[in-house]
Formats: sequence, structure tokens, C-alpha cells
Amino acid sequence: MVKDSNDSYSHILKYTGVFGGVQGLNVLMALVRNKFVAMLLGPEGMGLASLFNTTTTFISQATNLGISFSAVKHVSSLFEEGDEEKIAHFIKVVRVWSLITALVGMLLCAVLGPFLNSQTFSWGDHTLHFVLLSPAVGLLAITGGETAILKGARCLRSLAIIQVYSVFVALMISVPVYYFFGQAGIVPVIVLMAFVSMLLTIRYSYRLFPLRLCGAKGVLGEGMGMVRLGVAFVIAGIMGSGAEMVIRSYLNVMGNLDVVGLYNAGFMLTVTYAGMVFTSMETDYFPRLSSLGNDAAQLSLTVNRQIEVSLLIIAPMMAVFIIALPILLPLLFSGKFLPVIAMAQVSVFSMYIKSISLPISYITLAKGDSLAYMVIEGVYDVLLVLMIMAGYHFWGLFGTGVALSVSYLVDFLFVGGYAYYHYHYRMSKMVMLYAAIQLPLGVAVYIVSLIDSPLIYWSLGPLLCLVSLLISVHILHQKTSLWSALITKFKAKFSRHAEG
Repeated sequence: MVKDSNDSYSHILKYTGVFGGVQGLNVLMALVRNKFVAMLLGPEGMGLASLFNTTTTFISQATNLGISFSAVKHVSSLFEEGDEEKIAHFIKVVRVWSLITALVGMLLCAVLGPFLNSQTFSWGDHTLHFVLLSPAVGLLAITGGETAILKGARCLRSLAIIQVYSVFVALMISVPVYYFFGQAGIVPVIVLMAFVSMLLTIRYSYRLFPLRLCGAKGVLGEGMGMVRLGVAFVIAGIMGSGAEMVIRSYLNVMGNLDVVGLYNAGFMLTVTYAGMVFTSMETDYFPRLSSLGNDAAQLSLTVNRQIEVSLLIIAPMMAVFIIALPILLPLLFSGKFLPVIAMAQVSVFSMYIKSISLPISYITLAKGDSLAYMVIEGVYDVLLVLMIMAGYHFWGLFGTGVALSVSYLVDFLFVGGYAYYHYHYRMSKMVMLYAAIQLPLGVAVYIVSLIDSPLIYWSLGPLLCLVSLLISVHILHQKTSLWSALITKFKAKFSRHAEG
């Protein structure tokens, strides 16, 4: 039983490290790009880019029928069976449906241009911009379908390479365009980046699974099961993207584009940084959770282990983030973004809570309870919008950070309560213990960040971060065999080197 426990923790930590490492590299390259973009466009330009990006994402998620999510399960199941003919046929089904959703998405984005303009901007006419963004929606649909095929086929190395290349090319495209054209280059950059991402994805996907147009007749009916599975995910995505669009539109109307740009920078810093830990859940944790059946005890064990590892990794990261933000922000963006520091620091607590709530929230998807998933996501999205509006109204940009953390806390109580009563999920004593240790440390670090004394800030702050890190490392070392494996590999390499 001990060995099983060690292997399970090691598995979670290993895949969190693998996918988190790739995501970390992507984040680093994206931050370099954002630094240049911030210098070239400023807060107002970044706010404008944020509005266009969130709107494009909203239309894409509203029209892609969840194929990028639901197709993964179907392709993966066929790979388990090993029937190559069925695999090739279903890949054809995925591609036909992806093409249809691409065309529908493009058409809808173009037709809704005037409506999107009136709902997003209180000044100027940006209808043509939304029409010109329609190709990006279609390209995202094609990319989503091909990415689902690669995920289902477990081509993780190809996916990692695509992600790295995409971010690198995005840097090469965006900086020169923004340098020469300024804000006028925002729409072309979005479309070009979507095009490059699609080209990179189909390069690997078509090489592994060549495109075959013959025999596509009648495949629409065969894809209905895949589409039905993705509908709940789509609706949740629409609500999430819609909430983000409403928030940014509200900040634009009540404040200005500078406020939108500052909020987007703070949100992106916090969520993207923590996303390195959460990125493995959809690829590794969700399939494991889905295979458990109705065993409530095993479900609780699996969820709790995922929470433990996520919390122990995220806690020291967020502590360092709070202390280092005054230095990181000017380096990553520019001095114009310093007003967002207070908002970003207080919003960090939303990521502490997310490390606990996200593994629990996946239970509804793993159980196929699509209605519950949509209701829970809908409640959270409405709550987030209302709290952001209230937070900004009373405390400005700092209030939006408070609202983010409070909304995640309320969502955790709701999600945890639902899982407790409907799926008999029980939080372990270890999860409670680790939360009771790391959360107060995070609060202590935040309090130190408010003290107007450089001596206390740069002595006590890093010390608390170190304590948080050492606690996490000690616990993970006890629970996993990865350290022993690394030592063994190092000794083996050293021995071979010595013999040579």
C-alpha cells in the first residue's frame, strides 16, 4: 500500500513537472513578447488587444461544439482498442466537423460585427475589425480539432514542440508588426498568430495521420456522440468567455482602456504563472479520474492526492510571486503598469484556492454530469462578474483583485459542497493540514508586502518564502520516490562516465 501511495504521488508530480515545464517555457517566451508589446502599445493598446482577443475566443468557443475537448476521449478510446481502420475513420469525422465549425464560426463573427462593436466599445466604430477577425475564429477551430487528435493519440512530444514553436513565432510576428504599425497591427497579429498555430499543428497531425478527403460522406451523423459530449463544455466555455468579455467591457466603459490593460496584465500574470501547475490536469488527471467508476473511496483518494501535490507546488510559487512582483512587473511589462501591483498581489489567493477547488470541480465532468457542470460554471461566472463590478466600484483596480479571490473562495464552497453530497467526496486530513500550513504562510507574506520598510520587506519576505518552499519539498520528498530515482540515475551516469 505504501508503494502504491508513493507511485501515485510520483506519477502526479512527474506529469505536473513535464507539462508544467513546457508551459513554463511558453510562459517565459510569452512574457518576453508581452514586454515588447507593453513598451510598443502601452496599457491602452494592450487593453484594445485584450478586448479583441477575448471576443475572438468567445466566438470560437461558442461555435466549436467542444470538439477540441470531446474528440480527445473518443480518439483515445479507439487507440486503446488498437483498430487502425476505426482510428483513421474517426479522425476523418473529427476533421469534417472541425471544418464545418470553422466555416460557421467565421460567418457568425462577420455577421455579428455591428453587435459586437456596440457591446464592447463605447467609442468609435470597430465593426470592420471584428469582420477582419473572422478568419482567426475559423483557424482556431481547425487547430482545435487537430490538437484533439494529437492528444487522443498521446502525441505529447509533438504537442509540446508545437506549443514552443507557436510562442516563438508569435514573438517574431508581433514585435515587428507592432513596431511599424502600432495599434493598427493588433488585428493582423491575432489572425497571423492563429494561422501560424494552425500550420504548425497540421504539419505534425497530417504527417502522423495523412489527410484523406475520400469517403467523408455520411460522417456527420457518426460525430453526433462526440458533439453531444462537448456541448456542456462549450456552454461552460461560452459563459466563461462571456464573463471575461463583460468584465473588460465594463472596465472600459466605467474606466478606460488603460484600466482594461492594467487589469488584463494583473490577471494574466497571476493566472498564467499559476497555470504552469494546473496545465497537466486535463491531459493526465482527468482521464485517471474518469476511469474510477463509482468507487467513492478511490475517487476521494485520487482527488485528494492531486490537491496535495498542486497545493504544495503552488504555495511557494505564489509566495515568491507576491514578494518579487515589484521587480518582475517593470521587467516583464513597463513602469506604466506599476499601478497593478496591489491588484495582482491580493489576487494571488485565488490561485491558492484554485489548487484545492479545481481537482474537485473535475469530478462532475468525469462523472458525465453535464447539467451540474454547466450550472456550477454558470453560477461562478455570474458571481465573478458581479464581484468584479462591485470591487472596482468601491476600491478601483485593487478591488478587482479582492473580488477574484473572494469569488474563488465562494466557488470552492459551492463545488466542495456539491461534491460532498452528490459524489460522497471527502477531503482528507492531509489536505486540510497542508492548507492550514501554507495558507497562513501566504497571508504572512502578503502582510509583509504591505509594510513600508525595505529592510523588513527584503529580509522577512524571502525568509517566509523559503520556509514555504522547504515545507513543500520535505513533504513531497517523503511522499514520492522521484528523489531516489534522480540519485540513482545520477550515480549510473557518473559510473559510466568514470568507466569511460
